[in-house]
Amino acid sequence: MKSKVLPTQPTDRAGIKLDRRAFVVGVPAVAAGLGWSNEAAAISRQDLNSSASWSTAPVSAAPAAANQINNQTIRQQVHLSVGGDSLRVKLSNRYGTTPLLISGASVALTGSADQIAAGSARQLLFNGRPTFNIPAFGELYSDWISWNVPNEGDLTIDVYIASNTSSGTSPVTLHNARPATQVLSYLGEGNQLGAGSFTATTSRTAWYFLTGVDVSNARSPGSVVCFGDSITDGSQSTPNTNTRYPDYLARRLLAATASAPMGVVNLGIGGNRVLTGGTGDPALARFDRDVLSQTGAYTIIVLEGINDISGGATADRIIEGHRQLITRAHAKRKRILGATLTPYGAAPEAREAQRVVVNDWIRNSGMYDAVIDFDLATRDPANPRVMRAEFDSGDTLHPNSLGYQAMANAVDLAQLIRPRPRLF
Repeated sequence: MKSKVLPTQPTDRAGIKLDRRAFVVGVPAVAAGLGWSNEAAAISRQDLNSSASWSTAPVSAAPAAANQINNQTIRQQVHLSVGGDSLRVKLSNRYGTTPLLISGASVALTGSADQIAAGSARQLLFNGRPTFNIPAFGELYSDWISWNVPNEGDLTIDVYIASNTSSGTSPVTLHNARPATQVLSYLGEGNQLGAGSFTATTSRTAWYFLTGVDVSNARSPGSVVCFGDSITDGSQSTPNTNTRYPDYLARRLLAATASAPMGVVNLGIGGNRVLTGGTGDPALARFDRDVLSQTGAYTIIVLEGINDISGGATADRIIEGHRQLITRAHAKRKRILGATLTPYGAAPEAREAQRVVVNDWIRNSGMYDAVIDFDLATRDPANPRVMRAEFDSGDTLHPNSLGYQAMANAVDLAQLIRPRPRLF
């Protein structure tokens, strides 16, 4: 007779509840206690030790000359948080209404500009095949590659699209850069996968069909998801310096947990909202697929709501949205931390009043597992309605890189560092 092990939530020595989950479903009782079942054996070593190291949240874009790929290789550069001894790449046709043929893909260490480090290119396979047709609205994971990649490594991921993405009306799945001027990808004619000498015809400020990089690291306890809008995405940070608040947080965690390095992934979208409207799907619509699906991610930081206020939403409605995010995270045994909304000096008084109410609820309701006070970390002590001058990028809303560093420094790392839940 087969048994099902229900989720549990044990405590550590200090009595703190841990986010431990038992995943042994449909495993014989003897096997669950004493050995591996056939079902369990099918899970690879890489899967058991996997974590998200880099991710981005895609949006939908109508096909246009500015995002067209036509028999071209798109060379895309990403910055990892945690390293490992294996990796896999995630591609997406989430918003496509027709299948997307991936005609080939590769990964390499980034060199200078649009070039890769000599001899570092590795072919990506999908179920053992070099090509794959992603169905409409579908996602695609590559096979694992056994390859040592360092903490904070810079990777280049080439994707060859032999077809013309603008030949029909199917939307393109992409993520636009924050800061807005940062080059994220290069376009070259034909198949230039893994080319040691890449010939680029243009550069772009977006990632195309690329949503994540997972690593396998037996020492890592997992990853943290930073979920939010442009302030999480890094608007107004210094280009090409990896100085968004999640970047600073990743470096703090790596320094504090060198023997058990943790990953940090950024799921911010500039202009995003909790409830409705804004850029991309609102938080309530994208939370499950952008956040809860992240590999090996057991803690979530939520910083959302300022765009809802700018759009006329009341604090009560925004709080209802936050409650839903908390409920859904807890249903999946995730820890979820609430971050207070940072100052917006140019906002009218009526909107400022709504921000104050939302922040009061985040701080005092007890609904979140812990609170990160980004408002306190960035506001002017002499005038709490505005951001400290040295942190203000100039638009009274977005911090500069120094402000993002202050936000990361306000995070209590003890709220993030937890043991990895054991699968078996």
